[in-house]
Amino acid sequence: MEPLLEVKNLTKVFKKKGQETLSAVDHLNFCLYPGETLGIVGESGSGKSTVARAVTRLLPVTEGKIYLEGREITGLKGRKLADIYRGIQMVFQSPAGSFDPRRTLGDGIGESLKNSGMGKAERKQRVAELLRRCGLPEEYGRRYPHEVSGGECQRAAIARALAIRPKLLICDEATSALDVTVQKQILELLAEIKKEEGMAYLFICHDLALVQQFCDRVLVMENGKIVEEGPAGEVILRPKAAYTRRLLESVL
Repeated sequence: MEPLLEVKNLTKVFKKKGQETLSAVDHLNFCLYPGETLGIVGESGSGKSTVARAVTRLLPVTEGKIYLEGREITGLKGRKLADIYRGIQMVFQSPAGSFDPRRTLGDGIGESLKNSGMGKAERKQRVAELLRRCGLPEEYGRRYPHEVSGGECQRAAIARALAIRPKLLICDEATSALDVTVQKQILELLAEIKKEEGMAYLFICHDLALVQQFCDRVLVMENGKIVEEGPAGEVILRPKAAYTRRLLESVL
């Protein structure tokens, strides 16, 4: 099977005036296959979120190449880059912060549909369908981000990400700000969507128990490098790297 996403030699260096350079991601190589859930774990500052932002082109890379369905997307700009976002969407840790507070949730969910040329009536119907698909009543489309709970806002964020039917959904700590009960509901929703849509996930998380439960494979990152990778259950139950063992010991 050909990879959906392929990352080769990915490096991101941050430079600040008067300070030493910092390599947030250092020569990473990995693949993600259609329908697969790949977890990335590591401590804060290990480079997990930098990988997500590089793949979605929210950050320029210093070195390396990124391929989506065999097409290099590393240096795309303008219209070509906009086309890439039809294949990749992202759900962030803070759902309320990812919506414009001056606009309703329905406006946010329908924005990509509007940009693709969908008419108002059809767009309204599609937004209602997406809300229902993600477990929210249609009338939530008329609410503002501050008028709903964190879990409801994250459901709306998932609805927005699904609007243009992406092949890859990147979840960057998408459940970490939610309480345990809501977290479980969101994971069940994501699992159901994956089963029905055949979507692939890049699941960035610091919670090893969630990764073991939700992911097919896992990459363990330390200081911008991959120190261990393999099937999620095998890596977490029988870790080989000393860093992975320390991560597990820290949560026991």
